[in-house]
Amino acid sequence: MKSPLRKNKSKRLPSKANRRSVRRAAQAARRSTNGRTNGRAKVPKFKVLGTRPIRHDGADKVTGRAIYTADVKLAGLIHASMVRSPHAHARIVSIDTSAAEKYPGVLAVVTGKDFPNVADKIAELGEGAVNLAHLSANCMAKDKALYKGHAVAAVAAASALDAAEAAKLIQVQYEPLPAVTWVLDAMKEDAPLLHDDVYTDQMGKVGKKPSNVAKHLIFEIGDVKKGFASADLVIEREFKTQTVHQGYIEPHAAVALWNADGHLTIYSATQGAFTCRQQTAEVLQVPVSQVTVIPCEIGGGFGGKISIYLEPVAAMLSKKSGRPVKMTMTRQEVFEGTGPTPASFMRVKLGAKKNGKLVAGEAWLAYDAGAYPGGVIGPGCMCVFSCYDLPNARVDGFDVCVNKPQTKAYRAPGATHAAFACETIIDELAEALKMDPIDFRLKNAAKEGTRRVDGPVYPRIGLVETLQAAKNTPHYKSKLTGKNRGRGVACGFWFNIGLKSSASASVEPDGTVALVEGSTDIGGTRTSVAMQLAETLGIPAEDVHPKVGDTDSIGYTDVTGGSRVTFATGLAAYQCGLDIIRQMSERAAMLWDCKPQQVKFDAGVFRNGRKSITFKELAAKLPETGGGIIGRATVDPQGATNGFGAHIADVEVDPETGKVTILRYTAVQDAGKAVHPSYVEGQMQGGATQGIGWALNEEYFYNDQGRMTNASFLDYRMPTALDVPMIETVIVEVPNPAHPYGVRGVGETPIVSPPATIASAIYHAAGVRMRELPMAPYKVCKAMMEKASM
Repeated sequence: MKSPLRKNKSKRLPSKANRRSVRRAAQAARRSTNGRTNGRAKVPKFKVLGTRPIRHDGADKVTGRAIYTADVKLAGLIHASMVRSPHAHARIVSIDTSAAEKYPGVLAVVTGKDFPNVADKIAELGEGAVNLAHLSANCMAKDKALYKGHAVAAVAAASALDAAEAAKLIQVQYEPLPAVTWVLDAMKEDAPLLHDDVYTDQMGKVGKKPSNVAKHLIFEIGDVKKGFASADLVIEREFKTQTVHQGYIEPHAAVALWNADGHLTIYSATQGAFTCRQQTAEVLQVPVSQVTVIPCEIGGGFGGKISIYLEPVAAMLSKKSGRPVKMTMTRQEVFEGTGPTPASFMRVKLGAKKNGKLVAGEAWLAYDAGAYPGGVIGPGCMCVFSCYDLPNARVDGFDVCVNKPQTKAYRAPGATHAAFACETIIDELAEALKMDPIDFRLKNAAKEGTRRVDGPVYPRIGLVETLQAAKNTPHYKSKLTGKNRGRGVACGFWFNIGLKSSASASVEPDGTVALVEGSTDIGGTRTSVAMQLAETLGIPAEDVHPKVGDTDSIGYTDVTGGSRVTFATGLAAYQCGLDIIRQMSERAAMLWDCKPQQVKFDAGVFRNGRKSITFKELAAKLPETGGGIIGRATVDPQGATNGFGAHIADVEVDPETGKVTILRYTAVQDAGKAVHPSYVEGQMQGGATQGIGWALNEEYFYNDQGRMTNASFLDYRMPTALDVPMIETVIVEVPNPAHPYGVRGVGETPIVSPPATIASAIYHAAGVRMRELPMAPYKVCKAMMEKASM
């Protein structure tokens, strides 16, 4: 399928003058917010933070020496291939593996019967929870196949070709069942039922009849009825979004060796080694102490590589064959067999006074969970009104099972859907009240003390400063000219979770520090964590050598997700640095014959009166003062660090085809403290680009049989560098009071705003309000034709 965006070949880079003005705006935004922590204390000057050192893993990445899971080669390695259901919903009557077992080169075959029965048990994965019984059945179906692509058997053989050919010989007898793939259809009384043991849980009250609706969440604040009664203007709209994949370049891969001594070692492209270990151990019913997970480099994840798929299957094949087993998905398997973000239906209503003050909000959100309960409806409900100070609000959310792969996290899971609905109505309210869209948002912006609809009260946050910075950008101040062109703005929010992180660091005699931390690196976090340790110790970032450890080499560390690593693992590195300083102060005290409390440390220098010694000089004396020093720390910061952003987009809409061209795009975001500004800018640009793809092109197409018809990058159209302009970025720095350096997570907020931003711009360009994603050319064209015929 040809891209409707491909025609536009101009790079549309901002002029040199424009780029200079953007830099000036960014500097002004930092100056306007830096120097404040919670509005009181001054932020110290930093030596390392805010600089742009070369990334520590850069050489390995650009020379191809970085080891990804598919690169792992072990002695005696064999290869595996999966057999997957061709039906969206079917009962598995029988599986005959005899022909495959006799095929030359085949060493093992497994089906669902080879896996232990796992009891219902909920496990937290860091960015969502999972029922372990469902997790096991998702890795290998037992009684029913619940989506096209559901794994039902696997073969391991001497070569990948042998395994693939043998897999074709496995005979599976199915009893096809009616399938349902749209969320509202699945909620109907007469809808095909996926599970006989799933009952609607409404805030702890469990229904008595099996249902596809696994959960009904309700959040409420104030008096919604009175709030709407007091409103001068009320707008209610309905919105739809389709299933979208994370689009990581590296397919899922795993290598497993179940050793003769009973110990299982797994190499995996995972976003969390400890999470992978826990899930695999639970599915296989073995102690976690018998499982070691070695995380490899990751070619993209965005939340989609938190859950396991191949690991327990490869492990079971290894146990049966006595050999290490490698499994790698094809791109079609990735699309059909792993977790995308959900499709959704949303009804949102907002009420405001004539003066522009919001007084009430109501949202009804239904997200599909895919084949098993446990989708992302929770954060969707929490995020829908998160940018605004709403005194009266109610949110109803529904987690609905459908015959599609179980949905998983995708960069701020659930928030992009909700923001698309809420921000579109915010834009309509601002227009109806004849207010500037940013001024309207500033009037209602959440701030310190605002209570979210789900309960939490915000600490110091930076939405107001972010909106002010957006309004002051050269982009927003510029005049947009030309026919069929429009400008849109929208806000976005994501939580930035804490969770557990561990780090250890050893001081070398030459003054360098070897850092081991437990967070897999999918966004440059090796460097951002190393920089925080370097700042603490007063040494250059280049003198810290970071490494991601396996589950036997470092303390427990939660998943890389939720925009948590630079914040939480960075905090562990900071505490680790303090531990090193304490121990080195004791060594300095030995040299100076004084008490450790008398030794002061600042900016990489230890002092006692007139005596002083640098970190590097003292490191050289460690062998003669007791040997090496190792600092260590484990942290579990509570609460969210709260990330806010605001985006601006200029578009041009072709009146004949409905094709939308992005002319200019600016992302503004509060980073708390930009540890490595280039990485922050990269996250903002990457998230915005993914959001643009979500807004304009990306979706799963399902036919009447519930089968995906565009399971390839040829037909599933993601934006390329030719499709988007250079994303301009402005970093706002409102320090996070929960972190010693003011750090906030930045990785997920940038994907939240683009669909709503672009929808607003399309309206101002073509006069049509788009309420369904993606806003593909045929949909925009249809909307314009309907408007013209009115």
